[in-house]
Amino acid sequence: MIVGIFGRTFSKTCAPFVQALLNELNKAKITVLIFEDFQEFLLKNDFQNVSESTFNTKEDIKGIEIMLSIGGDGTLLETVTYVAEMSTPILGINAGRLGFLATIPIEKVTDAIHQIIAGSYGYDDRILVKASTTDNLFGELNFGLNEFVIHKRDTSSMIVVHTYVDGKFLNSYWVDGMIVSTPTGSTGYSLSCGGPLVLPHTNNFIIAPVNPHNLNVRPMIVPDTSTISFQVEGRANKVLISLDSRSKSAKMDTEISITKADFHARLIALPSDNFFNTLRHKLNWGLDTRN
Repeated sequence: MIVGIFGRTFSKTCAPFVQALLNELNKAKITVLIFEDFQEFLLKNDFQNVSESTFNTKEDIKGIEIMLSIGGDGTLLETVTYVAEMSTPILGINAGRLGFLATIPIEKVTDAIHQIIAGSYGYDDRILVKASTTDNLFGELNFGLNEFVIHKRDTSSMIVVHTYVDGKFLNSYWVDGMIVSTPTGSTGYSLSCGGPLVLPHTNNFIIAPVNPHNLNVRPMIVPDTSTISFQVEGRANKVLISLDSRSKSAKMDTEISITKADFHARLIALPSDNFFNTLRHKLNWGLDTRN
């Protein structure tokens, strides 16, 4: 088995568990490739059993069978950009804060590795949103696991976003921004804007306005087979458009089209994984003293 490890910095409280992970992989004689910057961080902090083999681009990881993402949800989103269309299975290990995607607590990482070695896991395939824009602003990284966002820039003036679904006019939104979220992203930015919680495999997109001027405008669910198009107007010359955490400045007349990507992100699901359990735990449901 060939395993990749992608990560960023983490707190000192996580260090013993990361070291235990490295020890376990070495003990099992698993071939390990580590993201180059992460390897430097580990060596600088005197970790043992750090693999000498590294990767820095997605071309370097073509032989990897499983990718471990050590960090928070943001780290996992970045991991997806390296895996891309190869759809290499990703195990999200939470060394960050919330952890909707990185569901394995760092304290339980060795148990998770034992299950991986034993083959006691399944796959959880998640759709990706794809953005096609004038001038191909995002290049090859024109996909996102959570959401696509249009947002006004450094001005107090709202923007007007003319929105079309499969070529049919939906509405002109007077807003600070617009979100197209995947079911995976329904627990993120879309949720904070009043969007619904959606089960991961419900085959839809959520169109959610950000701070709409008209209060009767609400988020809307459309099939993920839809093509969602935007035309933007505003007093500024540019808007900000984002895919997950990657942002680009775009001209106001940029043509934007949103579809489902033709590949998916494949997350590793351990037997203990349960989306409803994650919701209750991460959103602190049931902590009301009246329950």
